[in-house]
Amino acid sequence: MTTRILSELTIPIISAPMAGGPSTPELAEAVSRAGGLGMLAGALLDIEKLESQVDSLRAVTFGVNLFLPDDPSGADVAAYARRIQPWFDKFGAEPGKLPRRDDHYSAKFRWLVEHPVPLVSSTFGTFSAAEVEALHGAGTEVWCTVTSAAEAAEADSNGVDALVVQGPEAGGHRGSFDGSAPDLPLFELLAAVRAVSGLPRIAAGGLMDGADISPLLASGVAHAAQLGTAFLNTAEAGTRPVHREQLTAASGTAVTRAFSGRPARGLINEFMLENSEAAPLAYPDLHYLTAPMRAKSAAAGDPSGLSMWAGTGHRRARATTASELMAEWAKQLGR
Repeated sequence: MTTRILSELTIPIISAPMAGGPSTPELAEAVSRAGGLGMLAGALLDIEKLESQVDSLRAVTFGVNLFLPDDPSGADVAAYARRIQPWFDKFGAEPGKLPRRDDHYSAKFRWLVEHPVPLVSSTFGTFSAAEVEALHGAGTEVWCTVTSAAEAAEADSNGVDALVVQGPEAGGHRGSFDGSAPDLPLFELLAAVRAVSGLPRIAAGGLMDGADISPLLASGVAHAAQLGTAFLNTAEAGTRPVHREQLTAASGTAVTRAFSGRPARGLINEFMLENSEAAPLAYPDLHYLTAPMRAKSAAAGDPSGLSMWAGTGHRRARATTASELMAEWAKQLGR
């Protein structure tokens, strides 16, 4: 089983939508022109910037990813803010305020229906059956990020076209519907998802090149792969300089809620070590709370207070162009 977009790829590789800066229109375009599929991160952009970035990609096949809004968790965000006050003091930053909870989701979704793109995918939940129908009516393919077999079954029942199956090895936010962090390894998760859904599966999590992807395709557990960390150090990515440096300098990765209030895998640093156990499940409250501190940390070139999302294969990220990586991976896949 496949989809129209997957069947048209000459290289079965998708660039992950890495919200917050690393994903750029330039990266998406480079991956698409190389024979893969470039994804644009629609989350954490205002509607005007989303429109501009989408329109800049109209000449290629691409996708847009949206974060579905989280309901308030009831967590004591104020207590956490008091706990991390010394970090604000360290960087001369004020605690950030929550501007709005929904990331302009309704406006973004409506605009994408009115100005169709080839593909829209969701993270933190599945589009409703009505939303899927609206996107299909606009000629748009629909994918959903899932982290468990139960999520896959729910997305399938709502009519999506394919599943991005995200294992715990993946960098960045876990795409779970409920804010949990399932730990079933990617290969086992792909098999579990295949048992409950016949939809095409795009493997995501710890994959860094064609050699990693090939066994998944050969075994039939995956139809394509989505890579994020592998693109972090490319010329087209918007990754901050200190983040690039830490890809090889950091001791490893861990999953934390300390920066955003949702589980996310990133490079281990002092802020993460000090606050992970105390951080509540409260997204996007913590994301906006810590944003000024993270910005000051990045500007100072100090990795101690910066969220640096990366997967388990981060040390293999290479400083080159996305086009060169795609050409190399195509050879490894025999394409």
